[in-house]
Amino acid sequence: MVRFKSRYLLCEVCVSNPSDLRLLDERAVFFAVKAAVSRAHGDYGTALIGMCFSVKYLNAHTGVVFLRCRKSHYRMLWSALPFISSLESRGQRVPCFFNCLHVGGTIRTCQKFLIRYNTQQLHRLLPRCRSDKERSEVRKAVLSCSLKVFRNDEEEDDEDWGGEEVAE
Repeated sequence: MVRFKSRYLLCEVCVSNPSDLRLLDERAVFFAVKAAVSRAHGDYGTALIGMCFSVKYLNAHTGVVFLRCRKSHYRMLWSALPFISSLESRGQRVPCFFNCLHVGGTIRTCQKFLIRYNTQQLHRLLPRCRSDKERSEVRKAVLSCSLKVFRNDEEEDDEDWGGEEVAE
Protein backbone atom coordinates (compact mmCIF):
# COMPACT_ATOMS: atom_id res chain seq x y z
CA MET A 1 0.00 0.00 0.00
CA VAL A 2 1.33 3.43 -0.97
CA ARG A 3 1.08 6.38 1.36
CA PHE A 4 0.69 9.80 -0.24
CA LYS A 5 2.73 12.40 1.59
CA SER A 6 1.23 15.82 2.05
CA ARG A 7 2.39 19.32 2.87
CA TYR A 8 0.41 21.79 4.92
CA LEU A 9 0.70 25.50 4.24
CA LEU A 10 -0.12 27.71 7.20
CA CYS A 11 -1.37 30.97 5.72
CA GLU A 12 -2.77 34.18 7.06
CA VAL A 13 -5.53 35.99 5.16
CA CYS A 14 -4.73 39.70 5.42
CA VAL A 15 -7.60 42.14 4.95
CA SER A 16 -7.80 45.90 5.45
CA ASN A 17 -11.00 45.70 7.51
CA PRO A 18 -10.88 42.98 10.22
CA SER A 19 -14.68 42.67 10.26
CA ASP A 20 -14.51 41.32 6.68
CA LEU A 21 -12.84 38.14 7.99
CA ARG A 22 -16.15 36.92 9.37
CA LEU A 23 -17.50 36.73 5.82
CA LEU A 24 -14.97 34.08 4.81
CA ASP A 25 -15.70 30.39 4.52
CA GLU A 26 -13.73 27.35 3.37
CA ARG A 27 -15.44 27.14 -0.02
CA ALA A 28 -14.47 30.71 -0.89
CA VAL A 29 -10.82 30.06 -0.01
CA PHE A 30 -10.85 26.74 -1.91
CA PHE A 31 -12.18 28.26 -5.14
CA ALA A 32 -9.96 31.36 -4.92
CA VAL A 33 -6.81 29.26 -4.49
CA LYS A 34 -7.82 26.92 -7.30
CA ALA A 35 -8.49 29.88 -9.60
CA ALA A 36 -5.10 31.40 -8.71
CA VAL A 37 -3.33 28.13 -9.54
CA SER A 38 -5.23 28.02 -12.82
CA ARG A 39 -4.16 31.57 -13.70
CA ALA A 40 -0.53 31.02 -12.70
CA HIS A 41 0.07 27.48 -14.00
CA GLY A 42 -2.74 26.77 -16.45
CA ASP A 43 -4.53 23.47 -16.94
CA TYR A 44 -1.48 21.44 -15.92
CA GLY A 45 -1.30 23.13 -12.50
CA THR A 46 -5.04 22.88 -12.00
CA ALA A 47 -4.97 19.16 -12.69
CA LEU A 48 -2.04 18.50 -10.35
CA ILE A 49 -3.48 20.55 -7.51
CA GLY A 50 -7.00 19.25 -8.06
CA MET A 51 -6.04 15.70 -7.12
CA CYS A 52 -5.43 16.24 -3.43
CA PHE A 53 -5.89 19.92 -2.56
CA SER A 54 -8.12 20.81 0.39
CA VAL A 55 -8.70 23.53 2.95
CA LYS A 56 -8.26 21.76 6.27
CA TYR A 57 -8.97 24.64 8.63
CA LEU A 58 -10.14 28.25 8.49
CA ASN A 59 -10.46 30.53 11.50
CA ALA A 60 -12.75 33.37 10.48
CA HIS A 61 -11.77 35.44 13.53
CA THR A 62 -7.98 35.42 13.06
CA GLY A 63 -7.73 34.69 9.32
CA VAL A 64 -5.57 31.58 9.78
CA VAL A 65 -5.89 28.94 7.06
CA PHE A 66 -4.38 25.45 6.71
CA LEU A 67 -4.07 24.32 3.09
CA ARG A 68 -3.20 20.71 2.26
CA CYS A 69 -1.73 19.40 -0.99
CA ARG A 70 0.60 16.66 -2.16
CA LYS A 71 4.25 16.94 -1.23
CA SER A 72 5.43 16.99 -4.82
CA HIS A 73 3.15 19.91 -5.80
CA TYR A 74 3.19 22.26 -2.80
CA ARG A 75 5.60 24.70 -4.50
CA MET A 76 3.11 25.16 -7.31
CA LEU A 77 0.41 26.02 -4.80
CA TRP A 78 2.76 28.24 -2.84
CA SER A 79 3.79 30.20 -5.93
CA ALA A 80 0.15 30.87 -6.87
CA LEU A 81 -0.86 32.42 -3.52
CA PRO A 82 0.37 35.95 -4.38
CA PHE A 83 -2.07 36.03 -7.30
CA ILE A 84 -5.07 36.02 -4.95
CA SER A 85 -6.34 39.59 -4.63
CA SER A 86 -9.86 38.98 -3.34
CA LEU A 87 -12.23 36.30 -2.09
CA GLU A 88 -15.88 36.12 -3.03
CA SER A 89 -18.05 34.90 -0.19
CA ARG A 90 -21.75 35.25 0.55
CA GLY A 91 -22.27 37.53 -2.42
CA GLN A 92 -19.57 39.98 -1.34
CA ARG A 93 -16.07 40.48 -2.65
CA VAL A 94 -13.45 40.82 0.10
CA PRO A 95 -10.12 42.33 -1.02
CA CYS A 96 -7.27 40.44 0.62
CA PHE A 97 -3.93 38.72 0.17
CA PHE A 98 -2.41 35.53 1.54
CA ASN A 99 0.70 35.54 3.69
CA CYS A 100 2.28 32.09 3.91
CA LEU A 101 3.73 31.74 7.42
CA HIS A 102 4.93 28.13 7.48
CA VAL A 103 5.10 24.95 5.42
CA GLY A 104 4.99 21.72 7.39
CA GLY A 105 4.69 17.99 6.93
CA THR A 106 1.93 17.58 9.53
CA ILE A 107 -0.84 19.69 10.97
CA ARG A 108 0.74 19.27 14.39
CA THR A 109 3.99 20.98 13.36
CA CYS A 110 1.99 23.82 11.86
CA GLN A 111 0.01 24.17 15.10
CA LYS A 112 3.23 24.32 17.14
CA PHE A 113 4.58 27.00 14.81
CA LEU A 114 1.32 28.94 15.12
CA ILE A 115 1.59 28.93 18.93
CA ARG A 116 5.13 30.31 18.75
CA TYR A 117 4.13 32.87 16.12
CA ASN A 118 1.16 34.12 18.15
CA THR A 119 3.32 34.39 21.26
CA GLN A 120 5.85 36.51 19.35
CA GLN A 121 3.07 38.74 18.05
CA LEU A 122 1.73 39.26 21.57
CA HIS A 123 5.22 40.13 22.84
CA ARG A 124 5.45 42.74 20.09
CA LEU A 125 2.14 44.22 21.19
CA LEU A 126 3.13 44.58 24.84
CA PRO A 127 5.41 47.64 24.45
CA ARG A 128 2.75 49.41 22.37
CA CYS A 129 0.15 49.27 25.12
CA ARG A 130 -0.89 52.67 26.45
CA SER A 131 -2.56 51.81 29.74
CA ASP A 132 -1.93 49.37 32.55
CA LYS A 133 -5.22 47.65 31.80
CA GLU A 134 -4.14 46.93 28.22
CA ARG A 135 -0.77 45.65 29.45
CA SER A 136 -2.40 43.30 31.93
CA GLU A 137 -4.71 41.93 29.23
CA VAL A 138 -1.79 41.32 26.87
CA ARG A 139 0.27 39.69 29.65
CA LYS A 140 -2.67 37.47 30.50
CA ALA A 141 -2.99 36.48 26.85
CA VAL A 142 0.75 35.74 26.63
CA LEU A 143 0.68 33.60 29.76
CA SER A 144 -2.38 31.71 28.55
CA CYS A 145 -0.59 30.57 25.38
CA SER A 146 -0.26 27.21 27.13
CA LEU A 147 3.50 26.87 27.25
CA LYS A 148 3.05 23.97 29.66
CA VAL A 149 0.81 22.19 27.16
CA PHE A 150 3.41 22.81 24.43
CA ARG A 151 6.14 21.27 26.59
CA ASN A 152 3.91 18.29 27.37
CA ASP A 153 3.38 17.75 23.64
CA GLU A 154 7.14 17.66 23.12
CA GLU A 155 7.51 15.10 25.91
CA GLU A 156 4.80 12.96 24.32
CA ASP A 157 6.68 13.14 21.00
CA ASP A 158 9.78 11.81 22.75
CA GLU A 159 7.74 8.97 24.24
CA ASP A 160 6.29 8.12 20.81
CA TRP A 161 9.80 7.26 19.59
CA GLY A 162 9.86 4.34 21.97
CA GLY A 163 11.67 5.98 24.84
CA GLU A 164 14.70 3.72 24.37
CA GLU A 165 18.08 5.19 25.10
CA VAL A 166 21.13 4.23 23.13
CA ALA A 167 24.15 3.22 25.20
CA GLU A 168 27.47 4.54 24.02
